[in-house]
Amino acid sequence: MSADAARLRVGVLGAGMIAQAAHLEAIRKAGNCELHALCDRTEDLLRAVAAIHPPARTFPDYDEMLADPELDAVVVAVADELHVDAAIRALDAGKHVLVEKPLGVTAAECVRVRDAVAASGRVLQVGTMRRFDAGIAFARDFIREELGAVFGVKAWYCDSSYRYTMTDALQPVLRRGDAAPRPSGALKGDRRRYLLLGHGSHLVDMARFLAGDIVAVHGRLVERRDIRSWFVACEFAGGASGHLDLTVAVRMDWHEGFQVYGEEGSVLGRMFQPWYLRTSEVEGFSVRTGRYHRPLGADGHFWRRQIEGFAATILDGVPQHGATAEDGLAALRVLEAIERSAETGARVAVETAT
Repeated sequence: MSADAARLRVGVLGAGMIAQAAHLEAIRKAGNCELHALCDRTEDLLRAVAAIHPPARTFPDYDEMLADPELDAVVVAVADELHVDAAIRALDAGKHVLVEKPLGVTAAECVRVRDAVAASGRVLQVGTMRRFDAGIAFARDFIREELGAVFGVKAWYCDSSYRYTMTDALQPVLRRGDAAPRPSGALKGDRRRYLLLGHGSHLVDMARFLAGDIVAVHGRLVERRDIRSWFVACEFAGGASGHLDLTVAVRMDWHEGFQVYGEEGSVLGRMFQPWYLRTSEVEGFSVRTGRYHRPLGADGHFWRRQIEGFAATILDGVPQHGATAEDGLAALRVLEAIERSAETGARVAVETAT
């Protein structure tokens, strides 16, 4: 990438659902990116998706895409089990990386990514796109500027049993190719762990983004029919206590949000099914002003805002608030601690979970 480049040339690995419904449109709409390449080993799917979102180049082979000297960065949008290998290969090829959440499927393998980032000097961010929800970004700043010492945190992520009715109406018609083989030991075969990592990575990252590191957890898992519900007491490094609720799936509308209580104010937030592209409703009360404060958040396209923030970090050298490899690793460590605590019934210090 030349020093005076104004746009980041991005390649997407994987032409499946998340690429079609989120990343490809986001890159094309971004003011500082261009869709340079698309790679998928399922060639009929690659052709079909490239006809809708035309890149400059298509590749059926990942190594061939990584060898392209004009490619600046890669969005890793493949199965969770492939995230670590794909990210490290891109870093080794000198490319910047935006990798879908979770960063990996174990904390141990996420350590490899963190070390590869440090050795490469490249930017890697994890696709917990809620950080780019204008309401949540407002809440984070309000907490730091107005709340003083935080003593209580509650956050919940409750997927709806009606979510596929919603997404069928909201997402584009997805193209499908000949079935590609799943990676060996596919995570989706372990439904409980797949839900904990896939959905819990959003919940834990949001709690950490708002209130800082989680140092210990005490969790319980209740399973009824097709419902799994993790209720988790948390201890934060700053001294706050908290509670996380991860439930898949509630018999009601999508239910996601947070409450943060400080000595000088409070913040409450309600979040919506993400495919509505609707900024969260957030209200903060400050003792200093004696008033409630609310952002509008007219721009609710957090996938586009995410890729623009990623590109700005690289092009302008000014870090945005995207999740780093350290954040991705920290989230996996918390999730593994929750998993162990739910199995044993004991409080688990996060640093001892892996």
